[in-house]
Order: sequence, then structure tokens, then C-alpha cells
Amino acid sequence: MIDMPQDGLFVGRIWRAGIGPCLVTLRGGMVIDITSPAAPTMRDLLEMDDPAGFVAAQTGTPVMPLSELMAASVEASGDQTRLLAPCDLQAVKACGVTFARSMIERVIEERAGGDATRADAIRARVKSVIGDSLRNLVPGSEEAAEVKRLLQAENLWSAYLEVGIGPDAEVFTKCPPMAAVGWGATVGLHPISTWNNPEPEVVLAVASTGRIVGVSLGNDVNLRDVEGRSALLLGKAKDNNASAAIGPFIRLFDGTFGMDHVRQLELTMTVAGTDGFTLTGRSSMAEISRDPADLAAQTCGRHHQYPDGFMLYCGTMFASVQDRDAPGQGFTHHIGDVVRIGTPALGTLENTVRLSTEAPEWTFGTAALMRNLSGRGLL
Repeated sequence: MIDMPQDGLFVGRIWRAGIGPCLVTLRGGMVIDITSPAAPTMRDLLEMDDPAGFVAAQTGTPVMPLSELMAASVEASGDQTRLLAPCDLQAVKACGVTFARSMIERVIEERAGGDATRADAIRARVKSVIGDSLRNLVPGSEEAAEVKRLLQAENLWSAYLEVGIGPDAEVFTKCPPMAAVGWGATVGLHPISTWNNPEPEVVLAVASTGRIVGVSLGNDVNLRDVEGRSALLLGKAKDNNASAAIGPFIRLFDGTFGMDHVRQLELTMTVAGTDGFTLTGRSSMAEISRDPADLAAQTCGRHHQYPDGFMLYCGTMFASVQDRDAPGQGFTHHIGDVVRIGTPALGTLENTVRLSTEAPEWTFGTAALMRNLSGRGLL
């Protein structure tokens, strides 16, 4: 279930059978359609000077109770009414290696060359040298530069440490606009992967000006073996059919909620397998190495513009080492796993794991959206 908070101003997108994608908000447990010529897309809404004020002023049309929409959304597709990812025309970007704990695991993946059976021994070696020395480092600082020199002397320097404690954040494209999936949808694993994991993350909603206007939850599905073979395989490890989940809604910034609240969010995650296996994890934004506002500023500026805005995954401290299939191999997904990522301020994002080749194909892109909205008289 979504477990949405009673307070807060939330916006999202749903597919309405026979109509297509619509903008919605929540009021008293009811899903309200607020699609209009003034805001036919989420991009248009988030580009407004006061998105929260606009949404609060809309009368809208009741669609159905949220509980009914949730029940209809589980692995739904085609023309079935369901929740969609709350973004549409925005670029979907992501930052990696932003927490010390996951930073170390990325180094281990690289050293293991994608082989999960080697991870335990490498983890012990890396931690014996690094320990917790990276936890309180300010990226790009003189202290970070000194740690870099020490690690290079130990032959433990890595491309992941460079973006973790160096001056420049790792920013990559998670998926094209319109490709993210929402609550209840299938999330996809590339079939070549045998070592993979979910990544519970905060996702910033950022306007074209670089102004952060809201926040959501995300699952940055990750193929540890693929990326571990080579950092140059990042695109193959991260961007596959249904591999980016965002939702259930965007909480807009208003007088009751803003960036200071985002900086203190505590995310929890559970993975429930059809084999009875259960994994729990957490990711605390208070432990992030780079401030979320700095991540947005490194993504968008004079050096790179996003005229339709962007969604930005902020990274995670979660990297499971809990064994599932065999001692020393750590965690990897099984088909049918249900992943739930939640925090009281934003609700819960829930998705079921399948292969990317078994997930519904992505066919409704930007051109289809424009034709749909034009046919409805919204453009």
C-alpha cells in the first residue's frame, strides 16, 4: 500500500482508460484530475512560479479513491487505469556514489570485476584500509585530496572514489523522458545480470531554472555485475526497460515542507521474495556526502540546460551484503521480488521485479503524448 501522509500537497500522473495521461492531486483520499490547458503536463505545472498555489486553487474532477487506484495499478499496462511515474517531459538524471557506505561497495564491485563470489574477501581488504575514514569527508576539500593520495599509495584508488570525494559529482542519465515507471509497475532487470539490487533514493523535481520545486521517491535499479565489469558499462547497468521507478507522487514545496525537510528524510526499504526471503534496508539523507542542492547545481547551470526541467535521483547509502543464495555472495534479486521504499513524508513506492524483456514494452513516448494532448484539446 502507498501509506500517503494526511498533510502535504501532492501531484502525480495517472493513465485514465479511454483518455490517456492526466495530472492529479490528492484530497481526502480521493484522486482528483487537474489536467487543464494551463497545465497539460507535469513539466508545465512545475515550470510555474508557484506550482503549489496553482494546484491548491484547482477544483478538478474526482476520479476514484486512492485505494481503488492502487488496487488497479499493480502490474497494469496498456489502456488500464493506473498510476504513472509523476514526471513526463523532464530528463531523468541520477547521481551516484553520494554516500560513504555505497561508495565503498562500488569500489568492491570494481575490484571484484562483477564476480559476487569475490566480494567478501575484497570487502575485508578495502575496509581494513579505508574503514570509516570517508564518512565525514567533504568532497573536494583539502582533507579529501590527502585521503586520495593515501589511497593511491595503497593501490586502492578508484573511479568511484574520484566522484565520491573529489570536486565533481557523478551525474548520469537514468532513462529518457517518459520512460520511468510508477507505483505498482514492473521494474526490469536486464537478463544478462546475475548480481543486482534495488537502490532506495530521494528524487528531486527540478524546474528548468535549476529551482528545486518538489521531491519524490525512486528505485534506481542497479546491475552490480555489469557495472562492476567496467564503469564504462554504466549506461547498460542503469538504463533498461522499466529500470527507473519514481513515485508514488511528487510532494510540492510549500510553507510546510521544503529542502530542510528533504535533508532529514529517512528512507526504509523492504524486499519480499516469493521464496520467503525478506531484506530490509534504510537510507538516511542526513548521511549524504554532497548536499542535494549542490547535486542539482552540478547538474544544471550555464554548462548544461534542461528546458523541460529534470528529475534527479540523489543516490543511496544502501548496498546489501546480506547473503541470499550462497555464503559470501551477498544479495541479488529473484524474479517476483516486491520492493517497497517509503518514508512518512512521501508515502511508499512499491514495484515488482521482472526481467526487462518481460516487462511491458515502453511505447508511449513524447510524440504519443503530444498527439494525445492535442486530440484532447489541451495544446
